[in-house]
Amino acid sequence: MWNGKNKALTFSYDDGITQDKRLVEIFNKYGLKCTFNLNSGIMNEKGSFRIGELPVTRMSPEELPEIYKGHEIAVHTLTHPNLLELDDESVREEIAGDKAALEKLFGTEIAGMAYPYGTFDERIISIAQSCGIRFSRTTIDTHTFEIPGNLMKLGATCHHNYDGLWELLEEFLNYDGENPAVFCVWGHSYEFDRDGNWELIERFCKEISDRSDIFYGTNSEIYLVE
Repeated sequence: MWNGKNKALTFSYDDGITQDKRLVEIFNKYGLKCTFNLNSGIMNEKGSFRIGELPVTRMSPEELPEIYKGHEIAVHTLTHPNLLELDDESVREEIAGDKAALEKLFGTEIAGMAYPYGTFDERIISIAQSCGIRFSRTTIDTHTFEIPGNLMKLGATCHHNYDGLWELLEEFLNYDGENPAVFCVWGHSYEFDRDGNWELIERFCKEISDRSDIFYGTNSEIYLVE
């Protein structure tokens, strides 16, 4: 299915924060691909925040194309609101505005999105699709490798902190069935600083990389295959 391979790995990380630099270095080290979901309207000091005692700083637009080179960029809305709390026009502005700004910044067409806070409904889906969004990741873990029937309700296999991560990894590596299998991991890179577990993602990437039977791609490269 993917260059003759029946298994694929992809990642989805949110917010465009400084910890992404270290995460990108790890992905690049092991030849892996990620889709980074960015908020173009708050790429400044005012967009920074704290998680407990940890400062989380967003990066400036000028540095992003080089940092994310080789990976995919997707919409995460302009200002990261709860879309369910907005009227139709505001939702459209948040999605379409972010898409347009990111396409201009990165010089590429954008097809994907991740819902801020994971909140969405059929109204949000309809508006997103009208803005040209073809898939959107939720915060609902599937704990499976199945490709969802509705890509606007795209559930990842698991968050990187899922207790069963290593069991899923072993299951995925041993899978040799006929149906296509996708392992999608999501999260926020600041969580590795917060939880002190950068070694977790390093180990995961090392163990799943360099496999001849796995395709390593961005969300679009995997989910939008015709």
